[in-house]
Parts: sequence; structure tokens; C-alpha cells
Amino acid sequence: MISTAQRIRVLIADDHPVVREGLSSIIDHQSDMIVAARATTGAEAVCYCGALRPDVVLMDLSMPEMDGVEATRVIHKSCPETRIFVLTVYPGDASIAHAIQAGASAYVLKSAPVEELLAAIRTVHIE
Repeated sequence: MISTAQRIRVLIADDHPVVREGLSSIIDHQSDMIVAARATTGAEAVCYCGALRPDVVLMDLSMPEMDGVEATRVIHKSCPETRIFVLTVYPGDASIAHAIQAGASAYVLKSAPVEELLAAIRTVHIE
């Protein structure tokens, strides 16, 4: 078993409870990952990142108070060591390019297989 200090700390930022809880359940079942926090808005994600310094953020693009692109920009500036994954439903969404320009490391489709998401988290964490 990996100690809590060695596990990949993941912040989930999504305004949909079902998505947050589903991602939390998936991550909590991984021996090398732990959910650091769950944010319901972009502004909350920024606050949690400043306080908790997670390794990885799973960021929804469309959230209230502050959208995912702006939250990505702020987090990337204040916590450059944190890797940010954009979560999106639409593969051709123009906001993906804006999020990458704002500092996101990559994007993952919400329709992607669970194994693909987990592999992406692990890969970006070791880079």
C-alpha cells in the first residue's frame, strides 16, 4: 500500500454532483491516488488549489462563478507545479484550445474509458 503522502492528490472541479461523485469513487478506488477536494465552481477550485496544492486538477470547462478556462489560468499562475486536465463532453470544443493556452496540460473527454483517464493522470503526474 502506498502511503497517503505518496499518492497522487487529485482535485475534482465540476458543477455536476453525479460527475463529481463518480470521479471521486473511481479515484478513491485507486491505490496510488486520493481525492484532495471537490469543487463545484471555478472560484472554489482556485481556492482549494491555493490551500491544498494538489498534484492534478480535473477541470470542467463550464462552471458557475468562474469558468474552467479562467480557473485554469489562475491556477497555472499561482500553482505552476499542479497539472490541469480539462474535462469536456465535446471533442471539438474551442474552449479546449483556450484552456491549453491558459495552462492546461491536456484534455480528456467525459466519454473516455476510465482506464484512459487514470493512465492520463498517472502520466502527467510523473512528467
